[in-house]
Amino acid sequence: MKFKLPAFLDGIESPIDGEVALRENFAGSIIAGVDEVGRGPLAGPVVACVAVLKSPDALISLNDSKKLTRPKREAMFEAVKEACACYAIASASVAEIDEINILEADFLAMRRALQALGMPGIQESAPQIPIEVKGSFAEVSSLSSILVAVDGNLKIRGVPQDNQLPIVKGDGRVASISAASILAKVFRDRYMDDLEKKYPGYGFDKHAGYGTKAHLDAIRKLGYTPEHRMSFHPKSLQLELPL
Repeated sequence: MKFKLPAFLDGIESPIDGEVALRENFAGSIIAGVDEVGRGPLAGPVVACVAVLKSPDALISLNDSKKLTRPKREAMFEAVKEACACYAIASASVAEIDEINILEADFLAMRRALQALGMPGIQESAPQIPIEVKGSFAEVSSLSSILVAVDGNLKIRGVPQDNQLPIVKGDGRVASISAASILAKVFRDRYMDDLEKKYPGYGFDKHAGYGTKAHLDAIRKLGYTPEHRMSFHPKSLQLELPL
C-alpha cells in the first residue's frame, strides 16, 4: 500500500520545520528518520540509515543528500554524526539483492539498522558489511514508543506498521531523514571507493555503481565483478554478455 504525505507536513518549507512538526504530532515517541541509498545501481550494496537527532535544529544545514555535492556531504559527515543522539548504518549485499529483489533487500537493510539501535521485534542476520552504530534508542530517551519516519510512500515490511510513518520526499522535509540520507550516502560512496581499488578500471569511485555509459563500457571491456547485480543489467548487456 502506498501512502500520501501526511496533511500536517503539507507546506513545510524546511527539514527543521518538518522535524518540529513530527515531534509535536508524536510527542510521546522517539522520532527515528530512515532513508536508503543504492536501489538503482548495477553494482554494490543497498545501504540504509536510521538517525535520531539530538534536537530539530542540531544541524541547520541538513537537507536531502541528493541536493548536496559529494564534497559537501563529505564535509558534513562528522558533523551529522555528532548531531545525532544515535544512528545506525546497515546494508544488504549484492547476493541478497539478487536473491530476494531490491525492494526486499532495501527493507532488510532498514530492519538491520533498526535492530542495531534496539527496535523490538526484529531478528535479522548480520550483514556482510559491518554495521556502523552509535548509541541506542534506550540510551537516548526514556520514551518507549518509537516512530519510524521513513522516506518514501511505503512502510517497511517486517516492522510494526503502527510505528511507521512514510513521508514522501522526506529527505527534504524532515531533518532526521535528511541526516539518515547523508550518512547512508557517504557510507556507500566510501565503500564504492574501496571497490574501485579492489576492481580497478570500473570507475566505481566516480559513478558509485550506477549505469553510466562509462560503467557499461567498462563491463563490456572487463566483464562482471562479484559486486555486480546479476538481476539488474540492461537488456543490451544481457544480450552482449553472458550472466
